[in-house]
Amino acid sequence: MKNYTITVNGTSYDVTVEEGGAGSTPKASAPKAAPKQKAAPAQKPAASTGAQGAVKVSAPMPGKILAAKVNAGQAVKRGDVMLILEAMKMENEIVAPQDGTVASINVTVGQSVEAGDVLATLN
Repeated sequence: MKNYTITVNGTSYDVTVEEGGAGSTPKASAPKAAPKQKAAPAQKPAASTGAQGAVKVSAPMPGKILAAKVNAGQAVKRGDVMLILEAMKMENEIVAPQDGTVASINVTVGQSVEAGDVLATLN
């Protein structure tokens, strides 16, 4: 049996894998959360209007904000590009999950974000 520590989205898991003979497939035990989590950095809510919307638009992955395509108070339709997030040297479009009005933009251009950080809110 071999033990591995695997990190997924900042959470570490201890996994045990059984070694099998020829023709058998290894089986992984159920992952259990390890107490190795790093503290989240303090959020910098810049360019926010102070109003919080009901719908949160979160970062799908860690990266850096390259551009904000909308402003607070602007109406958006589902699928409209709101922000551009650079991750792994690729530009990713962050789109509106539904029709609404932008309540706040919680990031600034050049800011680094982690997966799950709230980038903007909609009403």
